Amino acid sequence: MITTRLLTAAAALATLATPMAAGVAHASGGTAVTRHGTCTGGGASYTLKAKHDNGLIEVEWQVDSNRPGQTWTVRLRHNGDLFFSGHRTTQAPSGSFTVRRTTGNRAGGDVIRARSAHGQTDCLAQLTV
Repeated sequence: MITTRLLTAAAALATLATPMAAGVAHASGGTAVTRHGTCTGGGASYTLKAKHDNGLIEVEWQVDSNRPGQTWTVRLRHNGDLFFSGHRTTQAPSGSFTVRRTTGNRAGGDVIRARSAHGQTDCLAQLTV
């Protein structure tokens, strides 16, 4: 009877914990963490990738609007600290741009946040490496 209750409790806990664990992405040892999504207000999409490499974190941020010639503001943050700020223009033929940067690997969890905006279109992504 006690074993049955323990198994039931363990199954219930696993069921509750699974959705929470699925929403958190982590990487270590060179394994890349990737987030894909759709930007608000304009049909563009994004991909944010990050991975540990030789004491640094390699970050890649790509926005694809399918419209060449658009100028976007871009900001990359590591644990809230800005490590890249600039403008990028979408290139033909794909109508996308990519920013690749590295940042130091800090003690503990590393939260990478990327944001780009063009007019009413806003792309925002976050992941933990």
